[in-house]
Amino acid sequence: MDQLDEPLLARPALERDLDVDVAIIGAGYTGLWTAYYLKKQAPGLDIAIVEAQTAGFGASGRNGGWLMGNLLGEDRLLAGLSPQQRRASFDLLHSIPDEVEIVLEHEGIDCDYRKGGVLYCAARYPEQETVLRDYLSKLHAQGLTDNDYRWLSPEQLAQQIRVAKPYGGIFAPHVATINPAKLVRGLAQTVQNMGVKIYENSPVTHWQSGSLRTAKASVRSRWIVPAVEGYSVTLPPLGRYQMPVQSLIVATEPLSAATWDEIGLNRGQAFSEFSRQVTYGQRSADNRLIFGARGGYQFAGKLRHDFNLTRDEVELRRYLFGELFPQLKNVQITHAWGGNLGMSRHFKPHMLCDRANGIALSGGYGGEGVGASNLGGRTLADLILERDSELTQQPWVLPDGGIHALRAWEPEPCRWLGYNAIIKSFVHEDQTLANPATAPWRRKLASRVAGFMEGFMH
Repeated sequence: MDQLDEPLLARPALERDLDVDVAIIGAGYTGLWTAYYLKKQAPGLDIAIVEAQTAGFGASGRNGGWLMGNLLGEDRLLAGLSPQQRRASFDLLHSIPDEVEIVLEHEGIDCDYRKGGVLYCAARYPEQETVLRDYLSKLHAQGLTDNDYRWLSPEQLAQQIRVAKPYGGIFAPHVATINPAKLVRGLAQTVQNMGVKIYENSPVTHWQSGSLRTAKASVRSRWIVPAVEGYSVTLPPLGRYQMPVQSLIVATEPLSAATWDEIGLNRGQAFSEFSRQVTYGQRSADNRLIFGARGGYQFAGKLRHDFNLTRDEVELRRYLFGELFPQLKNVQITHAWGGNLGMSRHFKPHMLCDRANGIALSGGYGGEGVGASNLGGRTLADLILERDSELTQQPWVLPDGGIHALRAWEPEPCRWLGYNAIIKSFVHEDQTLANPATAPWRRKLASRVAGFMEGFMH
């Protein structure tokens, strides 16, 4: 948000009753993309977006800037398809960054878009190479090829990124990097220019089929689109189906050209050190290292509002990127932030259209929403407009059964206890494997326990 060209001024709040065709709750990526594609296909629709804060306040403005041509759990979602159908679905997913680029160019949105692909690196301990090679084998078994995911030897990896302990990696071309705040703010201005009404600082206090309310006004609408993702806990009963977790990110000061010559990443590649810590990074357009890792979950799905990261939270991320790039261990960190994102049960993204009740919903992106939300917006637009398209025929589009077709999370304290037990097993595995002096049997045990816990989570 600090890098926006214009001041961050809120639009007027909703202060009078409205009667519209489509009412969207939330001016994040999903809500804005849905409005954009609806207006492109049906310009006459009267659309209003009601936002609790300002456009992009939530996860859409608080992420690491990966625009992925993927969907969380796509392997499981596509498992029941024929090889030809599966290939077509993969192609649809892989095209997400290109679709976004077309919109950016057409609408004149500058968000530092660079499609440099992604590097999944085995870069801290040797077990990562085994896990990565197994992952690549599974991808190829699903019909993907080296054009989609290809193995890089340590020498080939060094041509793109130079880490301290290279064991190899995977390169995939279907990922772009962006400045997420510039994208969400530019998209908000675009849909407003198209005639979509956006009301900010207007938290929705109640919603149901056909209407929603804020503190000052009501909106009647044929369609209600609750596009709130990690903030679903604020709109019962959606909180039963989305678990809000936090992702936490840091940014360094701009690094010198000489330092980047040592590191690489010279064409906008995203990168991840492949572990259950879920790390992700990129080189920003102004030459900062942007780096994030798994965050946390608060009891009863409580949202985190204070994203002034603690010293321990910042230092964990410094430790992780310092293991990859020792020359950055003492670099100045100028920004630290995070966001609330939504996790659906079994980690399955979902898109649905309850035509009888006039509710359309897309979510459960699990941290991959920058790209998935574009797919969700396009899909919801087709569902609302009753367009039978490739988008609406995908396995992540649920039958017309309403939100109750979603799988609910277990009640507390089961969620909190389970999440924290799983995360502790991941941390223990990482600490065990990162220590080269750890006995082989301890290394195997730590990985087996973490793997079992990960499977239990799914």
